[in-house]
Amino acid sequence: MFHKTVSIKIHTLTALALCCLTLFLAGCGGVLEARQTQKQTQPGSNSPAQTTPTATTLQGRPLVYVALGASDAVGVGSDTPVSQGYVPLLAARLPKGSHTLDLGVNGIHLREALTAELPLALSTSPDLITIWLVANDFIGGVAYNDYMQDLATLLSHLRSGTRARIFMANLPDLTRLPAFSGDTAAQKASMLAEIVRWNAGIAQQASRYSVTLVDLFKRGSEITAHPEYISGDGFHPSPAGYARLAGIFWQAITE
Repeated sequence: MFHKTVSIKIHTLTALALCCLTLFLAGCGGVLEARQTQKQTQPGSNSPAQTTPTATTLQGRPLVYVALGASDAVGVGSDTPVSQGYVPLLAARLPKGSHTLDLGVNGIHLREALTAELPLALSTSPDLITIWLVANDFIGGVAYNDYMQDLATLLSHLRSGTRARIFMANLPDLTRLPAFSGDTAAQKASMLAEIVRWNAGIAQQASRYSVTLVDLFKRGSEITAHPEYISGDGFHPSPAGYARLAGIFWQAITE
């Protein structure tokens, strides 16, 4: 369901992302200009409003949507990632004229995303942000306290630097994945206990920074419990899994 850790060069990724960002900003410039014009014409207003958009406003006008994530945001495991990943499927449900910036990088850890993804997210004035940046850290042996500190850094910057509604997914039950079918019962029990611990910490950070938690574990770990939702690599979502994942995110957004 998630990409196992791979070696990457962050400076190269950032350079590529900056090129994409330039094109992205050119495309959404009209939306941002229209917003600025609207703010300037509001009577009695000398500064931009900082009110977080509601579910109604998210569905009623063009939006800037930014996705922070790893291989799942890229769509690894699907037949055509550019259309079958959960990010493009979510983007397809947004109002006409919306713009999407998918910052997902295969194998990335949260600490790397603080320099490779966060600055780009802050520079685009997003209305909507989704985050799924946890499995690589969990599987890669990142210490719990280190991860939670990095998560607090990410969320605090997004909360103070944007007016977006933010939706963050946690860990599903990874022990159900075929990739871990060779683990012993004791190993799976230990992993499950750690998943519960990490998810409790993620929930605390979400509450602290007024981020909506998309709880993939609470739902009976639907996306790992159904074999048809898992791709042939035994790890990433299948096209059907990405469609369900997009549906779970969208339900949280519209609620």
